Amino acid sequence: MIRQAWRERSIRGLFFLAAATSIIILLLIMLFLFGEGLPLFRAYGLWDFLAGQFWAPTAEPPRFGLLPLLLGSLWVTFGALLLAVPLGLGAAIYIAELAPAGLRELLKALVEVLAAIPSVVYGFFALVIIVPWVKASFHLPIGKTALSASLVLGVMALPTIVSLAEDALTGVPRGFREAALALGATKWQTIWRVTVPAALSGISTAVILGAGRAIGETMTVLMVSGMAPIIPHSFLQPVRPLTATIAAEVGEAVWGSPHYHALFALGIVLFLLSLGINLLAEWLTSRYRGVKV
Repeated sequence: MIRQAWRERSIRGLFFLAAATSIIILLLIMLFLFGEGLPLFRAYGLWDFLAGQFWAPTAEPPRFGLLPLLLGSLWVTFGALLLAVPLGLGAAIYIAELAPAGLRELLKALVEVLAAIPSVVYGFFALVIIVPWVKASFHLPIGKTALSASLVLGVMALPTIVSLAEDALTGVPRGFREAALALGATKWQTIWRVTVPAALSGISTAVILGAGRAIGETMTVLMVSGMAPIIPHSFLQPVRPLTATIAAEVGEAVWGSPHYHALFALGIVLFLLSLGINLLAEWLTSRYRGVKV
């Protein structure tokens, strides 16, 4: 009995150590980001950063406006969700409710392979296929636009949405479907009026985390977004998302300069966006489960 109790305490301690290590790493990342990003506002006002409409770190004086970069990220993320949500939800419904057993396993494996493709490969695919198509279809001088980035990000967000939504649909108790069918509902009526509403918590989480996948992508948007730091007014304009800006300029910024601290300030914004997305997903999950956050 003593040995068993000691073993249980040891296992509990290991799990606690793993959880505490994750929290400590997160806190260290936060301290590093805020420690390197906040000094920007000693020389450059917070409001000028948040509401600034120009990003020109090499100008005299330098301009560090967040607005065009933030809107660029939001535009490509919104466009990606317009593609990924209907396709992802449709694929999840087919895999969970309609596909034969053998085909279901094959499709799930293919979705996992889609998630395993490196982002740079998606970027090359977009450069060769999507960018020329956008340029020719809309008669543009350049095909690197918010639309090109949205299309490839939509494909990249699909595995997250499909996998999580399919798990949520599969988790709906079988008795719900049987009860609906016993009352005379058709297969489609059961799916749309019983199964999908019952899985709405997981589906909402899938969409929110898909948005997080899109807004945090770096390499692909760096390759196909056009990298123009302007406030976008349509999907046919080039944009410059937050992640791409950090990746493109971090190697050129002089350590300790306002430009250096401005890039870390962008990292703070990205961190807060990711935190907000995850909190929203948790809130939606708890709300639909009837649990107060």
